[in-house]
Amino acid sequence: MNKTVIVDYDAGNLRSVANMMTFLNIPFEITSDKDNILNAQRIIFPGQGHFMQAMNNLEKKGLVPVIKECCEKGIPFLGICIGLQILFERSEEAPNVGGLGILNGEVKRFKQGKIPQIGWNKVIPAPANKYIPEDYFYYVNSYYVVPEDENIISAYTDYNGRFCAAVQSGNITAVQFHPEKSSEAGLKFFKNWFGINN
Repeated sequence: MNKTVIVDYDAGNLRSVANMMTFLNIPFEITSDKDNILNAQRIIFPGQGHFMQAMNNLEKKGLVPVIKECCEKGIPFLGICIGLQILFERSEEAPNVGGLGILNGEVKRFKQGKIPQIGWNKVIPAPANKYIPEDYFYYVNSYYVVPEDENIISAYTDYNGRFCAAVQSGNITAVQFHPEKSSEAGLKFFKNWFGINN
């Protein structure tokens, strides 16, 4: 299937991501169909909501092994917000619920400042970065990921201390911020990820 798939797991900000795809004139489908996801050209897992809710919904739809297989097959995968967090093994938001465990590490809650962090914050690319411009991106998050392997961290942001803003591991790109809500910076990020040169 020569399409980008936006994974529908009954949560997440699907419409904003769909609007960005429409603006970029990129063929896409919003679906929870296993075969369509497995045969997608690219996969976007948009985020918003609770770690436990996201994992429970994936389990109910039978999509946990599907997402894992897609990542193992090398299909370009973009996780946004909760779509970043569920890639890891566990989260303080739901201590009794396991994540996908595709990446090693955990998700921790901010201990200082106003929680959640809401608004624009500067993203500083790290050596693993492939797609993120150094710019301000829009956040809504109370939690952040702590990868075991710091080499996969592709960007940082400071919020009462530096935290991981994004990771890059092979075909997996995942970001804590919301590029679909980040105006020109977000547009540039999506163009970079899709390989659009203009």
